[in-house]
Amino acid sequence: MREPRRNDRAGSPLSGVTHRGRWRLARGAVLLLACTWRIAGAAGDNGNGSDLGARCAAENDDRLRLACYDRAFRPAPAPAPAVPPSTLADPTRRVPKYSLLSRFWELDEDDKRGTYIVKTYLPNYLLGVHYTSSINRYPRSPTQTAGSAFAGYGPLEAKLQLSLRAKVARNVLVDGADVWFAYTQRSVAQPWNREDSAPFRTTDHQPEAIWVLPVAPRAQALGAGWQWKLVQLGIAHESNGLSDPLSRSWNRVYVATAVERDDLSLLLRLNQRVLRDGPGDNPDLTDYTGRADLVANWLPGLATAILTWRASFHSLSRGSVQLDLTYPLNGAQPAGLRWQLQLFHGYGETLIDYNHRQSRVGLGVSLFQF
Repeated sequence: MREPRRNDRAGSPLSGVTHRGRWRLARGAVLLLACTWRIAGAAGDNGNGSDLGARCAAENDDRLRLACYDRAFRPAPAPAPAVPPSTLADPTRRVPKYSLLSRFWELDEDDKRGTYIVKTYLPNYLLGVHYTSSINRYPRSPTQTAGSAFAGYGPLEAKLQLSLRAKVARNVLVDGADVWFAYTQRSVAQPWNREDSAPFRTTDHQPEAIWVLPVAPRAQALGAGWQWKLVQLGIAHESNGLSDPLSRSWNRVYVATAVERDDLSLLLRLNQRVLRDGPGDNPDLTDYTGRADLVANWLPGLATAILTWRASFHSLSRGSVQLDLTYPLNGAQPAGLRWQLQLFHGYGETLIDYNHRQSRVGLGVSLFQF
């Protein structure tokens, strides 16, 4: 009778262990051997790898033991690439930095939009309370006799300005240069004057065409953070649509340029009167209103400020200065209605007042911006 085959593993530490159990033990041994090899290498580098490996090996829970080994011996992740400063959020505005002038005039390719899209141009506002230090009751000019149509008007008025524009052509004469058409209407009324049925005192109309040329990127840097952004050529007509002796109008061409730094932009414009209707059409208008405009726009956050200085080359006492301050009625909706405070001093707030000096303060709301 055949003798039963002897079990060589009888009495060994693996007796009674199933095949799957033996496989798990073998895999653990290989893992432990590999870790021991890593520990030996780490010990040569930092002097405490053996102790750390021993603590990991003493962990009974498989998941905790593996996590221990990962913390001890997994290579450190590569550092995240640095973010360019130009893409960081501005902490004062909580929005990414961008060029205000480029957004407004669509200078860069990323800001380009289609043609015939109507947008706002100059500020749009309604100043329900608009007080003047000197109402112009008898407007006159060198070639027109003084009228008496405003004799009963008071110093408390209201002022309304509406201004829109649209791009009508792209890449005109130079790649990237656009042509815009704009229209601005400015009205001053006497809503508090009950005796004269709250009439409009005057309304000025100003259509214009503007050719806008972006400055090449290689020529933009001016130093100290300033960037030269654009050049403009424009032609404009402005009139109040009234008959003599209250008619006021002029035509002009202008050249302008603008620079910016962070939330501040500066625009300088030089005006030249052209196509005069005749010697009887307020010939001294530019002597009072000025031939150069300097406009500073500051948008530090929710508030905005626009300072406009019109300078006359004939006299420093001529021209004007105007400050517009706005703040949203609802801080969560800065593009909605905004409170607006306007301060003005000098000549030419309206065409009918081009040679009348006064100081004004107005309070109301900025209507819309898009």
